[in-house]
Amino acid sequence: MRRVTGDDSKRTLHSYLREAREAIVWKLDGLSEYDVRRPLTPTCTNLLGLVKHLSIVEAWYFGKAFDRPLAEVLPWWDEGAEDQVDMWVTDAETRTEIVDRYRRVWLHADATIGHVDILREHLDGAAGIRSDNSNIPEHDAAWWDALRDRIEVAAQTART
Repeated sequence: MRRVTGDDSKRTLHSYLREAREAIVWKLDGLSEYDVRRPLTPTCTNLLGLVKHLSIVEAWYFGKAFDRPLAEVLPWWDEGAEDQVDMWVTDAETRTEIVDRYRRVWLHADATIGHVDILREHLDGAAGIRSDNSNIPEHDAAWWDALRDRIEVAAQTART
């Protein structure tokens, strides 16, 4: 990997952030309104809620970091805001509204992409960074099952 310096660092950062945002939005493609909104974990994590969360946290973080606060008032910042209001989407909020807000602010953490990736894969098996690039080795189900078994054996062995 080549070292990034000077003007290249800004260009490289913008490129990575742009690709990450595109990956997040792609995770919603082809899914029903129900599937993007329904709680998929015990703590109610859902795909569109994660996009909403990203838009709020990114606006807050980059506004603070660069002293350029977002003029739009977003839930969660407000004193007395409902717990988890940033992590789910009401029936009055539209997918377009949430995605458009997300496209207006920078991505704050690649880790959230992983969360979205896991949830989407759990729904229908779609994984990766774009529809034409899964960024995951292509193997059949038997290969993945064998790998899962190897990992399980390693985990069980380490536990003892």
